[in-house]
Amino acid sequence: MFKEFKEFALRGNVVDMAVGIIIGAAFGTIVKSLVDDVIMPPIGMLLGNVDFANLFILLKAGSPAAPYASLADAKAAGAVTINYGVFINAIISFLIVAFVMFLLIRNMNRMKQEEEAPPAEPTTKECPYCLSTVPIKASRCAYCTSELSEA
Repeated sequence: MFKEFKEFALRGNVVDMAVGIIIGAAFGTIVKSLVDDVIMPPIGMLLGNVDFANLFILLKAGSPAAPYASLADAKAAGAVTINYGVFINAIISFLIVAFVMFLLIRNMNRMKQEEEAPPAEPTTKECPYCLSTVPIKASRCAYCTSELSEA
C-alpha cells in the first residue's frame, strides 16, 4: 500500500499540481498585501479617509457596548457585525488574481499558436485525366503524358 501511495504521490502531474498550489498561495498573499497596503489606502483617502477594512455594520453590540472605533474593537467586544469592507477587499483581490490569470493564459495560448508551424506548401498535384500524383511544377503528366494547365 505504501508503494502504491509513493507511485501516486511522485507522478509528475501530482508534483506539478502541488507546486502550482504553493505558488498560487504565495501569489495570493502578495495580491492581498497589494490590495490592503497599496491600492485601498489611496482609494480610502480619495473617499474621505475611509479604511475599507474597518467598514462594518453592527448587528448586535458586545460588551462593552458600541460605538466601536474599528472592526478589531468590535470583534474584541464580541459584537456581531457584517464586515462589508473586508468583503470589498476580497472582491478587489479576486479581480486582480483573475486578471493576472487571464493575462497569463492568454500569453501561453499565443505562444502555443506561434509554435505551431503553418502548413507546408503542396509539392504535388493530381493529374485531372488519370488522377496520378505529379510534381506541382510539371507541365505534362508522367503517366498519361497529358498536358497539365499551370493553374
